[in-house]
Amino acid sequence: MNNRKKIFAISGSTRSNSSNLRLLKRIAALTTTDFELTIFEGISELPHFNPDLDNETPPQSVADFRRQVAEADGIIICTPEYVFSLPGSLKNALEWCVSTTVFSRKPVGLITASASGEKAHEELQLVMKTIETLFNVDTLLLVKGIKGKINEEGIITHPETAAQIDTFIQAFKKLVEEKV
Repeated sequence: MNNRKKIFAISGSTRSNSSNLRLLKRIAALTTTDFELTIFEGISELPHFNPDLDNETPPQSVADFRRQVAEADGIIICTPEYVFSLPGSLKNALEWCVSTTVFSRKPVGLITASASGEKAHEELQLVMKTIETLFNVDTLLLVKGIKGKINEEGIITHPETAAQIDTFIQAFKKLVEEKV
């Protein structure tokens, strides 16, 4: 019997081999016994948010994205910071969900991995509070200087960051189990 929780992971970067995507893949590799982790790779294909299209029949890519969020036991978002803010592609994806309840009461793990990341990390928490997700201080992680801490193969080369990822995973796992 499969007791693994369904986790939907979203990278805020549209770059094909971004540090954020490598970090999500690393987390997936470290959690195979606990999670069935699916990484969303269609963020750049979502249309620009348009309230006129946000109705009973939204664009198919938006409907699919919302369904994957709704069906997940938990969500992990890993994002860079662009110009002291969230990347437009991630903000756009989240805006498509504001009029729904797909994120409401959903356990989330929020990682900002960038050169600095402080402003985007604050903004991500504010957005996720607004759409009523569940997270706590232990399921938040800010990784400054990510490019120097993870190699091209996705191996975390910085011991302190590797320990922080392990702590984050355990806290997120606990949050998901408490909710389900």
